[in-house]
Amino acid sequence: MEAVTLEEKAAAGITIVNGKEYVTNADGGLTPLALVKAEDFLEDQMVRKIIGFAKPLSAELARFKAHTRADIAEFDRNLEAKYGLVKRGRAGAGNQKYRTIDGLMSVETRVNKLIEFGPQLQVAKGLIDECLNEWTEDGRAEIRGLVTRAFNVDQAGKISKDAVFELFKIESEDPRWMKAMEAINAAVRVIGSKEYLHFSFRDSHDAEWIRISLNIADA
Repeated sequence: MEAVTLEEKAAAGITIVNGKEYVTNADGGLTPLALVKAEDFLEDQMVRKIIGFAKPLSAELARFKAHTRADIAEFDRNLEAKYGLVKRGRAGAGNQKYRTIDGLMSVETRVNKLIEFGPQLQVAKGLIDECLNEWTEDGRAEIRGLVTRAFNVDQAGKISKDAVFELFKIESEDPRWMKAMEAINAAVRVIGSKEYLHFSFRDSHDAEWIRISLNIADA
């Protein structure tokens, strides 16, 4: 039996079998390169080139984020020690802003709570639907629009928290509406938090702040 020799050119995505060039197809099998359309191969090479740059950039951003958080945490610990604060939890936690002496550069940390809604939300929706079905038509269209936006789900199957909280702006003495608002409050569950870092600068004290665009929240 003839021996099969395999050699892979990882950067180009080409595998050589017994001297012949193949590419791995979407099913995991090998397709002769000669049978691949030219535009498909050019697309393949373009994507590989872009991903080749994107992966190390992502890793660099992750390292930058880690170093930035470490620097801020160390600064906060030193500040707390100076003023005798024994324990405040995790150093650097919370919304804070740091600036240079000249006031031209700024680093800001923001911590947003991650929330989800429990089953009480569907109870609230049922009570709200009862209200809308019995209230007069006058002014109900606007409220129904708010309710529709509040309980619509996006492509990921998630409900907009901001749209739900907009319902609290509607004033009603209907006991069912008031109970619905209580149910929404009870439905809120804090499941964690996420820290964001923002970097800004300005060229002079009367200039507008310019945000340094770095999407490192997921890095």
